[in-house]
Amino acid sequence: MKDKYNLSKKENVFLAKRNIVDYIWKSAKLEGINITLPETQAIFDKLKLQNVDISDVNTVLNLKHAWQFILKNLDDELNLDYICKINYEVSKDESLDWGVLRYGKVGISGTDYIPPIPTEQSFYEIIDSVSRYETITEKFITLMLKLMKAQLFWDGNKRTSMLVANKIMISNGKGVISIPNEHITEFNTLLNHYYSVDEIDPVKSFIYEKAISGMTIERKSNL
Repeated sequence: MKDKYNLSKKENVFLAKRNIVDYIWKSAKLEGINITLPETQAIFDKLKLQNVDISDVNTVLNLKHAWQFILKNLDDELNLDYICKINYEVSKDESLDWGVLRYGKVGISGTDYIPPIPTEQSFYEIIDSVSRYETITEKFITLMLKLMKAQLFWDGNKRTSMLVANKIMISNGKGVISIPNEHITEFNTLLNHYYSVDEIDPVKSFIYEKAISGMTIERKSNL
């Protein structure tokens, strides 16, 4: 699996900041929140809205703060503390407990898979398991999906895991992962299949083919 994009860090940060509201909107839709792009923009800009559920507003604001966190801290080491800070921003006031590893059992709708209670050791085993992949893109698509399946936190696992992957994708100029609204059902179906039978390749291929955005840069020749 080759890298689809090879941007500079500056170019990829520009791309992310330019489209941040769109990414937030798509992440909210992935969680089943019925909100429009203009409403997402208004919430992002701290404008008051009528007839929008306060919990939906909170989800969007949490995503905004989480995106701002990773863009401000792109050069920080990716470790458990960093990922807990992302989840803190994503799940604040939404989850049973946020920013800490899950310490009880949970189920996942749509599958019989029951993720084990995570530990610091199991987290770093997941990190080590993706080291064999050669490209940034394949390594962090795989990490994102494994973190989703591990359900490290009480809530916000898809959002947290995608932001983790995007921290590295953006830092290395490899584009941005975001699930297009028209493909949400397909993504959820493939993800649940991975949860149920531990077959990761179909959902990996989906992410690679349909959920990585970038931009084309014409490099000036020195000739």
